[in-house]
Amino acid sequence: MPYMWQRITAPDLLIFLDASFPVCTARRRLSWTGADYQEQLRRLAHARQHADLLIDTDGLSVPQVLEKALSFLNSRT
Repeated sequence: MPYMWQRITAPDLLIFLDASFPVCTARRRLSWTGADYQEQLRRLAHARQHADLLIDTDGLSVPQVLEKALSFLNSRT
């Protein structure tokens, strides 16, 4: 499971979008428990560690997240 992101797509760059438990459950209307969220963090830990860019999306709008990602990508070219 930890390497699934590499096996499925083998991305040239990896942008990891992070959100806290309260934000995740509010945005997606999830009925997760804290333990469910912690399990997701565990599963995604390898991808997070290898991300080229980590964006904490708490408090950001979709356009703001997009701007951060595009700015990063544009700086790479």
